[in-house]
Amino acid sequence: MKKVTGIGGIFFKSQDPKAMNEWYAKNLGLPTSDYGTTFEWRDAENSSQKASTSWCTFPQDTQYFNPSHKSFMINYRVENLATLLDELKKEGVTIVDEVAEYDYGKFVHIMDPEGNIIELWEPADVKDATESNE
Repeated sequence: MKKVTGIGGIFFKSQDPKAMNEWYAKNLGLPTSDYGTTFEWRDAENSSQKASTSWCTFPQDTQYFNPSHKSFMINYRVENLATLLDELKKEGVTIVDEVAEYDYGKFVHIMDPEGNIIELWEPADVKDATESNE
């Protein structure tokens, strides 16, 4: 089973997210907004499939990265989140929360052995492997 298909986003804490966004816009040309920026690209295996990677600053006191105490979080794009979660549970991986579903996909958070929180994202535009076999 294919697990991670790419990086969905890079998120990090900042003492002043607005100033940090402005710095990256001015010095590195990132077209930032209050929500950071989104890099759009095409899938290497299917060039008709559009995809994106987000970059976003968060306030230093955000609770979104909990229970991790680290200042960053990486979001990985995955296929078939439900099956992957079953495999991770069998391996004893810490699952932080329940799967959350939105118009743009399904999300869940896990922890790696060093306490880094990882966000797994199954984009809504990617068909579940079981759906394509029906």
